[in-house]
Amino acid sequence: MFSADVRDLIRSYTTFSVPEKIRIHTDTTQFMDIKAGDCIAVEGRLFYVKGEEFEGRFGLDGEPKFWVKRVIDLTDGKAKILKLAFFESFFMHLGEERIRCFRSPHKESRILERTAGDARFMQGHTLYDDAGNPVRVIERIAARTFYDLIHGLEMDHETYYYEVFPGIFTNLMKAFYAIKDLHQMGEIHGDIRNDHLLIEHDGGRYRWIDFDYTYEWPGQPYGVDLFGLGNILLFAAGKGFHTLHDLQSPHCPFHTALSDLREEDFSLFFPNRLMNLKKIFPYVRETLNKVLMHFAAGTEVYYESAHEFIEDLEIAFRSFLWEVPYGS
Repeated sequence: MFSADVRDLIRSYTTFSVPEKIRIHTDTTQFMDIKAGDCIAVEGRLFYVKGEEFEGRFGLDGEPKFWVKRVIDLTDGKAKILKLAFFESFFMHLGEERIRCFRSPHKESRILERTAGDARFMQGHTLYDDAGNPVRVIERIAARTFYDLIHGLEMDHETYYYEVFPGIFTNLMKAFYAIKDLHQMGEIHGDIRNDHLLIEHDGGRYRWIDFDYTYEWPGQPYGVDLFGLGNILLFAAGKGFHTLHDLQSPHCPFHTALSDLREEDFSLFFPNRLMNLKKIFPYVRETLNKVLMHFAAGTEVYYESAHEFIEDLEIAFRSFLWEVPYGS
């Protein structure tokens, strides 16, 4: 149990009632046992646990992430996120490839250190508990996800493509350059998704979050990241995804295009997701569609580096704005 002055400190930083008996955890190995109202003490710092973060997918809050705690830093009263050590692994399939993916807290700690001060990435640092577990202290970002940005736009695709997409494309290029710079450091993001790219409420800056996944793909060390970038580009250019299921609906305005679609028009990574946007949006520029088709089932040439991907994308970008944005 903490002394009364520490409980008073907690009360000064929160409007929640503070329990008389507060558990302190100096070993975070059993993170499931760490509950709201507990404290985590690590390297002389004290954090008051308010709850868990949730896995947000498809615009919804999903399952709680018990290894990711919402906390108040009792050093300064600021809200932060603590990511505790959690190890899991699984296999993903890409065509005939079987790729092992797994969490690496140490890899995320390394990236936090290497991107410190670079506002294109989430910021934080790593402390170590008494058992030697890495505890990543992450600064909170007031932002919404890229997924929510796109889905919040209420307009037809053609209006979006000509009036809104060029501005989004500009910001995406900056975000893609950030991943290229990360790769040049010899690092990978590991889990590039539409909800791992945030747009700040203040200023609209795009920022990457969550670097603790990594993968083993011999011969294609950056391949999963590149498919993630292609997925985000598709989501942006299409103002959402267009799946075979959606296209088959008699209410879909593109239902008549079905007879012209082939297996090679769809994603290699997500077989039901249409990559060949020109089949339903004929005004999409060929230079942009060509980039998307490098991620389709029918492609014979895959991107092997972010540099190759961005080289082609710059050509498409120039067709919108007539100049290439700055890189880093």
